[in-house]
Amino acid sequence: METNILLENGTNELEVLEFIIDGNFYGINVAKIREILPYHAVTPVPNSHPSIEGIFMPRDTMITVINLPKQLNLRESSYHKDDMMILTTFNNLDIAFHVHSVMGIRRISWADIIKPDKTINTNETGIATGIIKYDGRIIIILDFEKIVSDINPNTGLRLSDIDEMLDERTRNDSPIMIADDSGLLSQLISDSLHKAGYVNVIKNDNGQEAWDKLCAMKAEGNVLDRVKCIITDIEMPKMDGHRLTYLIKKDDVLQKIPVVIFSSLINPEMRKKGEALGADAQISKPEIGNLVKIIDGLIKID
Repeated sequence: METNILLENGTNELEVLEFIIDGNFYGINVAKIREILPYHAVTPVPNSHPSIEGIFMPRDTMITVINLPKQLNLRESSYHKDDMMILTTFNNLDIAFHVHSVMGIRRISWADIIKPDKTINTNETGIATGIIKYDGRIIIILDFEKIVSDINPNTGLRLSDIDEMLDERTRNDSPIMIADDSGLLSQLISDSLHKAGYVNVIKNDNGQEAWDKLCAMKAEGNVLDRVKCIITDIEMPKMDGHRLTYLIKKDDVLQKIPVVIFSSLINPEMRKKGEALGADAQISKPEIGNLVKIIDGLIKID
């Protein structure tokens, strides 16, 4: 089963693959998916993480297989005929997730995705990025980047890249706006920018919140002084990063502000979308050091 992620740019919509584990419904952004295959045996890797089933090599590409039920502390599959593998690419990694069955692809608006509250989704342990009510059932969109980084923290933001730059940095008061729905990642990005000298950071939980602030600043007449650069994720409830970029670059005033898309979804297809929307730069999420270098080049110091 192959996927089609081609959606019109900037519509604030996404396609979600709905799948089942232990009778419960979960989702993943189709933009992360390469293909979907029936489950088949893998080769175990000695001394690997307990949730890693092993590896296999379709078309001579090595794929790590994660037992998603095990990692989520749900009932593990007995490997019956409906079991599937969801092959993904994000954060420059090729990973397959073993699930019990696949339901289908749903096209929805980010505005219809509910962000889980803090009672079930803390920064440290939460892996639900959004909740959808669809056809009478609840679908939980999982944070696959967090799932993978819990298994191997080295796949997350490479904060050591910032430490290597510290001797060369000086304080810079240029205000930078961040739009990222992950509280943990937003804080890590903010902390990294602070360490790199950018001490004036404006954080937002989603694209809609960032857009509302930009519009308010524009109405006050000083937005270009109050925001020198915008860093946005792609996947966010209410308004995604592509829609935010589209709105900014269509505005006669706001289009002068550089927009950097910082996401795990920077693959060739998504890069084309970002370019068409007018993004000034696009960087894969682990590369926090490159993010700082890009900002250095985009911000013009008076």
